[in-house]
Amino acid sequence: MRVPTISRARDLLAGLVSTTPLEHVETSYGPGGPVETVLPPEPWMIRPSDEQTYAFIMSWTVDDLMFTGRAYWQIVARYADGRPRSFRWIPSALVTIDSPLVVGNYPVGGLLSMTVSGLDVNPADYVTFYSSQSPLLLTGSRAILTAERLDASAQRFASNPVAAGYLKQTGGDPLSGDDLSDLAEQWVELREGLSVAALGLDVDFRESTIDPSRLQSVESRQHQALELSRVANVSPFLIGAPTGSGMTYQNAQQARAQLAQDALPILAVIEETLTDRTLPRGRSVRFDRDAMLRTVGSEEVPNP
Repeated sequence: MRVPTISRARDLLAGLVSTTPLEHVETSYGPGGPVETVLPPEPWMIRPSDEQTYAFIMSWTVDDLMFTGRAYWQIVARYADGRPRSFRWIPSALVTIDSPLVVGNYPVGGLLSMTVSGLDVNPADYVTFYSSQSPLLLTGSRAILTAERLDASAQRFASNPVAAGYLKQTGGDPLSGDDLSDLAEQWVELREGLSVAALGLDVDFRESTIDPSRLQSVESRQHQALELSRVANVSPFLIGAPTGSGMTYQNAQQARAQLAQDALPILAVIEETLTDRTLPRGRSVRFDRDAMLRTVGSEEVPNP
């Protein structure tokens, strides 16, 4: 999250999901095919947790799915028929699973045991969301590390009080490595506090020809932003990364529609998991797509 592109991608996806309400849908089948009817939402669909807000629990569920590929809701209370009634989000970092075989993020060999903060728990008391995509921390580790190194390089140039260069001893007794290091540190320290620097007869400052433009650091950071948008599965123009083409959006509503398209894998995982664990057959949990595509201030105000 220290990488701005990753932070922006995460916040866009989490913001979209956490501000979209859930719908309760019943599907029936007739001569003309399936018919969907929107039912009143169950109380937990409006407020899944008694301790955590809807925006909080949904945002951090997206965060876990994006970075680790798994997210967990603890079932806090149930209805009389055993169906979950209230939940609590549990950070995936606190959860450890034991399985004969784990591929990507999914225990294909079956779940042998599960612990939370080192304590054994019953997996049936938890709703586990398995992402359909590889965890970003796994597939994007090299791209993130490269971005951090480029940011560190830019920070060094920005924090240097003078142009890049080096001190060279031109006379006197040869200085040891420690003496040269102390001299360089004192030089930087004094230049941070004084606008005028002074050197003795035996030391010269020589400016380096290396600068950010020669290193192409700006171009490299722009390219890395594009790479990070790819591993985060968010359209480049939404996070300010160069696209290399004329692709852009015309207005906020079109941009939100593209973001909703990018978020489909996460939306599907949450919808299908909650449907499977909370509702009887024939009913499903859906995110309200109409509400998702509405932008703030887009509603028409009637003329009085």
